[in-house]
Amino acid sequence: MRVIVLGAGIVGTTSAYYLHRLGCEVTVVDRQPFAGAETSFANGGQISVSHAEPWANPSAPWKALKWMLREDAPLLFRLRADRLQWLWSLRFLRECLPARTRHNIRQIVRLGTYSRDALQALRRETGIEYDQRTQGILHFYTSQREFDAAQGAIRLMQELGCERRLLTPDEAVAVEPALRHAHPRLVGATYTAADESGDAHRFTRELAALCAQGGVRFLMNHQITALRADGNGIDHVETIDADGRFAALRADAYVLALGSFSPMLVRPLGVRLLVYPAKGYSVTMPVRDAAMAHQVSLTDDEYKLVFSRLGDRLRIAGTAELGGYDRALNPVRCNAILQRVEALFPGAGDASQAQFWSGLRPATPSNVPYIGRSSVPNLYLNTGHGTLGWTHGCGSGKAIADIVCGRRPELAFSYTGPRD
Repeated sequence: MRVIVLGAGIVGTTSAYYLHRLGCEVTVVDRQPFAGAETSFANGGQISVSHAEPWANPSAPWKALKWMLREDAPLLFRLRADRLQWLWSLRFLRECLPARTRHNIRQIVRLGTYSRDALQALRRETGIEYDQRTQGILHFYTSQREFDAAQGAIRLMQELGCERRLLTPDEAVAVEPALRHAHPRLVGATYTAADESGDAHRFTRELAALCAQGGVRFLMNHQITALRADGNGIDHVETIDADGRFAALRADAYVLALGSFSPMLVRPLGVRLLVYPAKGYSVTMPVRDAAMAHQVSLTDDEYKLVFSRLGDRLRIAGTAELGGYDRALNPVRCNAILQRVEALFPGAGDASQAQFWSGLRPATPSNVPYIGRSSVPNLYLNTGHGTLGWTHGCGSGKAIADIVCGRRPELAFSYTGPRD
């Protein structure tokens, strides 16, 4: 079977890898010059099954209103005359209902656990290296209200098999000694030993190279301009390369993995996807004082930031800004991240060499991605992973490969499209 994968980020590249393993002839198309160049480029670095509570939860509407006018807010809605944004926001409010939140946590934990297992198997099989660390993830809380509010979601995750062990502040510092400076502020923590961290960009490029060596074709610097359908489904993909040359690419099946840009490509086909860009920020800086720098990957639940150690670099990422496709860096939001880092880990990183980045994370209102068939017979969806594209990449790539090839996926999940 010939398959075209649209998008060469972490999700598209893992899809290509698993499709190729099942014997498909795979072509990957992307507008960038190399794989993992957009949202996968400088994300938070966590393989975080424990980060399963969606943005849409019962406390979110009040927080969103409270943060509306704060430029440094963890979640910031910039309301626009944008029909998709308003439809997305209305569905987001529905997903904040307690029953919907519990349902979504179940889906996110199942996919995350399956994906983490798939990543570990892939690593064993290929020997791939990407500054990975298998020291777990520690969630720490500096707000008693946030810690108390998280207990329900934590218990549900534990019931679903995600180990989030409750820790006292002293125990948290024992797991990550770099938290000793913040010890007076800590009210509690949780630790998930099975979670991991690593450089998603490096992983994506290394995996793409392995795929290419195995025969997967990568058409980089190719702008996808349209999908053309006939009565039997997608007939071809129209692209323009870096020299302006047009091409019509044909296959038996097509996998949409274009992140935040997925909805606009399939809307002319009558496929409606509630995927909206949630602009996230990250800062990467070299370690300056190893004694103050964290080793274990961390999540700051009050400020919605994640901290990862990538070799001799510190990566801190987070926040979500819903205001369209603009990737311009807001200095207020960049500085807010640096200030929080310095408050918790003074002198750990060299802020004079800080590199700031923003990426458009493809968010669904529920944080549950679209994985499965679309209403167009030979078009398959693997998009909308939001803040968890790295966490869910291998699992969703493996599952969509099974679906495309007519196999029953191993993962029990709320897939899109008709059920067999």
